Amino acid sequence: MKRRLFAASTALALAALGALSSPAAVAQERTLRIMVGFAPGGSVDVVARMLADKLRVSLGQNVIIDNKPGAGGRVAMTELKRAAPDGQTVALSPSGAMVIQPWLYANLGYDPVKDFTPIARVVTFDFAVTAGPGAPQGDLRSVLAWMRANPAKANYATSGAGTVPHFAGMMLGQNAGVALTHIAYRGGAPAAQDLIAGQVPLMVDTASETIEHHKAGKLRILAVTGEQRSRALPDVPTLKEMGMNMAADAFFGLYGPAGMPAEAVARIDRAVAEALRAPDIQERIEALGLVPAHGASADLASTQVAHLRKWEAPIKASGFKAD
Repeated sequence: MKRRLFAASTALALAALGALSSPAAVAQERTLRIMVGFAPGGSVDVVARMLADKLRVSLGQNVIIDNKPGAGGRVAMTELKRAAPDGQTVALSPSGAMVIQPWLYANLGYDPVKDFTPIARVVTFDFAVTAGPGAPQGDLRSVLAWMRANPAKANYATSGAGTVPHFAGMMLGQNAGVALTHIAYRGGAPAAQDLIAGQVPLMVDTASETIEHHKAGKLRILAVTGEQRSRALPDVPTLKEMGMNMAADAFFGLYGPAGMPAEAVARIDRAVAEALRAPDIQERIEALGLVPAHGASADLASTQVAHLRKWEAPIKASGFKAD
């Protein structure tokens, strides 16, 4: 009897160990860390937290957001480069850190293609050209004509130097034949505050920074920079509709360190795709002026390469260097 009880208890113990070492059990014990290179409350952080809520359920494991603000997202991406490629550390990055900054820094700290594993494209978005009370009434053509006649007032604000809005505004001025002066702020919120106060007449940045002020009548979004009109602003024309031969858009991508196993990439990508199909997530993302746009690993990789090529010439032509 004692031998039978010992054998039974041994079998149960071995079964328990086997259950703990199963993929599902291992996943439950481990934590997925999503790094965000910006402070809490911004659009990248908000989207990351939306995903985390869904991924906790679909992946069956703990998911945390680790904010690593600084240097326009480069702090987070540099740390991601050094992380173990075990599928437990990823980063949600806006495209600027991956397609704009490589052309600005001689010592970026990472190779945007070789040092990371693309996991999933999450959202796409364009930008809004917004006028404040410091600009005259009328459409974008009228405002640009006023700036052409008043060069001392031909300023535009953005959330920072070396960003997509910075170069989009530069290209806007070139297309319109206006020498626009860039004024860089430390974030979209302070730029929008000065726009409302009439300190600067024009702003180029994500629609999320000005859309509520636009709806309240405090500001006027005159155009969007995408190839098509924004779902959130269906009555606002694109720059191309306004006669400007240009477009500028961006994306958020989820990346892991280089060498991340294909099965880990596929597992997280499936969870991201499922999350982005959820109606509540779609509604909340669109309220930010973003577009849910899931793309698998290969889609994100090709999108990134296309944007790298697109921005190379205008950035080099501008002569702007961040270091």
